[in-house]
Amino acid sequence: MSIRLEHINYIYSEGTAYEKHALKDVSLEIPQGQFVGVIGHTGSGKSTLIQHLNGLIRASSGTLYYEEKNVYDSGYPMKELRSQVGLVFQYPEHQLFEVDVFTDVCFGPKNQGLSAQECEERAREALELVGFPEKYYRQSPFELSGGQKRRAAIAGVLAMRPKVLVLDEPTAGLDPKGRDDILDQVAHLHAQTGMTVILVSHSMEDIARYVERIIVMNHGQKMLDDTPKNVFSHYRELEQVGLAAPQVTYIMHDLKEKGLGVRIDATTVEEAADEIMRALRSCTEGNYLKTKKEFP
Repeated sequence: MSIRLEHINYIYSEGTAYEKHALKDVSLEIPQGQFVGVIGHTGSGKSTLIQHLNGLIRASSGTLYYEEKNVYDSGYPMKELRSQVGLVFQYPEHQLFEVDVFTDVCFGPKNQGLSAQECEERAREALELVGFPEKYYRQSPFELSGGQKRRAAIAGVLAMRPKVLVLDEPTAGLDPKGRDDILDQVAHLHAQTGMTVILVSHSMEDIARYVERIIVMNHGQKMLDDTPKNVFSHYRELEQVGLAAPQVTYIMHDLKEKGLGVRIDATTVEEAADEIMRALRSCTEGNYLKTKKEFP
């Protein structure tokens, strides 16, 4: 099972003075169960790209396949696609509208035609999965903190039991703890359920820490598509398009240039710390052996 895009193009306001080619001949495949990061500068096409994945917008040309079926074929059940590919917007208040959180989370399963009991079971399960406190179940979603709104919005999508979870900047506007809480929860969901997760983020540190594959968008085109280590090895090219590598990438390069024998492909703080300690131990052992040889 997978999502596959073949030569996707998308043009906003086509045929008008405001015409903009937002996606240009994008082809890629995302297998089931992968954790993918999508990065790019503002206007690179990353949000437009992910809105194609559940049929929210339709390509101007090209083909989109879900589970080997062309979603643009006549009669394709688009409602079913949107149940399988859940999209959480950057601003969760756009998705929260019911009188209380629990009723809001029940909306998706209810729209799928499930009974009231099944809807409630799905809602409780989803809210527990995202770590949402039960004491707030009957509170208005508009009275929640930013982090709680994100959890409620994600729960509303999870209650439909999608196979793919698409998150557009889910930590925007949150403090560091709130950001870590949300992304740790998403990583836990991925590990626990095996669902595909597609994460759009401007934080290179977050992307490096959580995903196994990165797609870099630039002016509507796919610029890079590889593992975090391989993508961030192109940090000079990323800088040229308004992006950057994680801070540890620059630190490791600086240490290497100053003579410490470190590998420069670390992308997380934990990896960098382990590599620096290894290099220091190696350096210390080397000095010890040299001294012992000179002064037996």
